[in-house]
Amino acid sequence: MQSSTDVLLMKRALQIARMGEGKVAPNPLVGCVLVHPEYGIIGEGWHQIFGGPHAEVNAIRSVQNEDWLRESTAYVTLEPCSHFGKTPPCADLLIERGIPRVVICNMDPNPLVAGKGIEKLRSAGIEVQTGILEKEGAHLNRFFLTSFQKKRPFITLKWAQTSDGFIAREDGSSKWISSAESRLRVHKWRAEHQAILVGSGTLQTDDPFLTVRGWKGRSPVRIILDPDLKLHPNLNVFTDQTSKTWVFNQVKEESAGHLTFKQLKPPGFTLSDVLDILQKAGIQSLFVEGGSRMIQSFIEAGLWDEACVFKSPVSFGSGTKAPALQNHLLVTSERSGSDILETYHPQ
Repeated sequence: MQSSTDVLLMKRALQIARMGEGKVAPNPLVGCVLVHPEYGIIGEGWHQIFGGPHAEVNAIRSVQNEDWLRESTAYVTLEPCSHFGKTPPCADLLIERGIPRVVICNMDPNPLVAGKGIEKLRSAGIEVQTGILEKEGAHLNRFFLTSFQKKRPFITLKWAQTSDGFIAREDGSSKWISSAESRLRVHKWRAEHQAILVGSGTLQTDDPFLTVRGWKGRSPVRIILDPDLKLHPNLNVFTDQTSKTWVFNQVKEESAGHLTFKQLKPPGFTLSDVLDILQKAGIQSLFVEGGSRMIQSFIEAGLWDEACVFKSPVSFGSGTKAPALQNHLLVTSERSGSDILETYHPQ
């Protein structure tokens, strides 16, 4: 039974966990709220940066009087870790500080934890409740959870299409189908993902930078698929040094500065081959921005988790048809400037 108080305080923990977006990957987003029965919230903390202290540590450090902890409840968005990694186990810290009750949103799928943190807490006599706002927590950490559950990055597909269903004009150009507000939202999404991918046709036609602009956050690693290394070396993704570029190819394996060439041995050059390398490199999220053929190839391979589609009032009359989703479910529909943003999940 979920009490209204537990739900309210877990909402706060999820809220502050988001403050680590774009800074903690491949670690999960975690928030912790410490609540005393008389004094209310006595401490809060979140995982702020990869390799830094975890949410529980930061929350406990913020408490004015640590004696209060022995009568308090800790609300944590993810099961406290039980192993030594870059930091000591958070489960041990909660036990040492004498916290009598811990409320958890999601279990940690990492095999190094996976229930061991909860077991350790209960073995120490701590009351543990799980599953509070579990769905909301799973959405918050969808990149992290997908990486362990599907053994590949979480894949977000994004495109903008005209009112008559085109993604580009006859000459391949697409500026501007979507509104300024929608384009800014795209930069926010870029900052939230670890890697970004577009097809070679989009690179040649638009020559994009694929960086984050107009939004605070790190630019994702640019993923380029160029089997025979035919793309022109003066394209922005190759010359711009503000972000890393990984070029998957069948010719060479080398690294220099921001450029890394990752060789895939013939005949293997499938999307699954690329995703496997990204997964092993710790990349948990991939933002696929185009073009239509590239996005369609992900759809037909069943390799997608979310599709964000801007539907514009602009009309082209002819051009490149927009991708067609298969076995999909409309999740949300909202206004984005002059566009309608529709979000889909696989069924």
